[in-house]
Amino acid sequence: MRTTKILIMAISAILVLSVGCNARDRIITVDQLPAMAQTFLKKHFANNKVLYAKKDFEISGSTYEVRLEDGTEIEFDKKGNWDKVDCQMKAVPAELIPAAIAKYVTKNYTNAHIVKIDKERYGYEIELSNELELKFDKQFRLFDIDD
Repeated sequence: MRTTKILIMAISAILVLSVGCNARDRIITVDQLPAMAQTFLKKHFANNKVLYAKKDFEISGSTYEVRLEDGTEIEFDKKGNWDKVDCQMKAVPAELIPAAIAKYVTKNYTNAHIVKIDKERYGYEIELSNELELKFDKQFRLFDIDD
């Protein structure tokens, strides 16, 4: 009985904290993004209008999310470094893709292009236009494929 009560209290606390954290997200203007994020948008997505920018307050620090008019979603860390670029079904700008990953995709998936790239602690996760997800380690070696 005591264990059940403790478990219920713990779950309740987690729910309250997660709702509280989400309530701290806030819509911001593009000029409130870190300078590096602003530069990134101008360099890689200059012809694409920003629908919204959002600052997410997290325990580990603030992060930023931007949604462009064509549906592209970009996530930035607290300094403005890109963390994830999801272009939906359009190709991710080639200059964002490490050369070794681009070479692997070109060689092995000639009819597909990279539509999403996500920096992870282990390396990179990419999604192809054929809906395959490929995971590469920090040395750009493929270690997992998910369909």
